[in-house]
Amino acid sequence: MGMSRTPVSLREAVVSDAAFLVDLWQDTIRRADRTDQVADLETVIKTAAESPEQRLLVAEYDGHRAGAVFLMLGTLGPLNLEPVVYALSPHVTDEFQRKGIGRALMDAAVSLAEENGVTHIATAAASGSRDGNRFLARLALGAAATLRVAPTHTVRAKLNAQLPASQRVIGYRPQRVLAVRRSMRRSAQG
Repeated sequence: MGMSRTPVSLREAVVSDAAFLVDLWQDTIRRADRTDQVADLETVIKTAAESPEQRLLVAEYDGHRAGAVFLMLGTLGPLNLEPVVYALSPHVTDEFQRKGIGRALMDAAVSLAEENGVTHIATAAASGSRDGNRFLARLALGAAATLRVAPTHTVRAKLNAQLPASQRVIGYRPQRVLAVRRSMRRSAQG
């Protein structure tokens, strides 16, 4: 009995994949007009194609686009220079879930790491993605940190609200903040 050909294949993304990637990564990419999102992804595709440290792969299932992942060689962080392969946004379309596509995407990350002598893989799943987080946990990928994101103005408002009323900044102005800090230093020294 001969080996059966797997219907899953991976290839480098091309510019004509941009609209597909916008739909696939809608929860990941910047909030903007669709035309701008497609232009963003075209830029990402071109940059990855020219970079030896990046790969943007599209998974196909029997010739149909079914998922994608952005792979990048880097370090664990700006303070921890441990080499790592980032498998960013490994996504599979709803239609092709549970057909080995996620496994193929993550296998590509492991292969890139092995080719480059990198001993760690890093990835992320949305905190609300139960299936995504379970899938990654089954591959031994544990939580190393929680990335928290909020609009700048919201964080400013929360920081401001924690100050005593006399020190609150009304409408952020760096000069005002510096004046408040100087005043706080003077009172602490006095």
